[in-house]
Amino acid sequence: MKDLFYAIQDFFVNVALAPLDALATLELDNWWAANLFSWIFILIAMVAFVYWMLQLKKHSDNNEEDKSVSSHSFL
Repeated sequence: MKDLFYAIQDFFVNVALAPLDALATLELDNWWAANLFSWIFILIAMVAFVYWMLQLKKHSDNNEEDKSVSSHSFL
């Protein structure tokens, strides 16, 4: 049973989190290169958000949704 936990530890330390260790090492050498990845992800998130908002506006302009205000019968 102890070997199972050591295998899980070995996987995460040496395989799964190795890119983060490389990024931490890169940050010590070149701050701009290390933060370039963060800016790329932020840019992707902004583009996805704008696309999502444009799709919501397109569906809202179709007037297909019933927006009439109604309450429950017990009120």
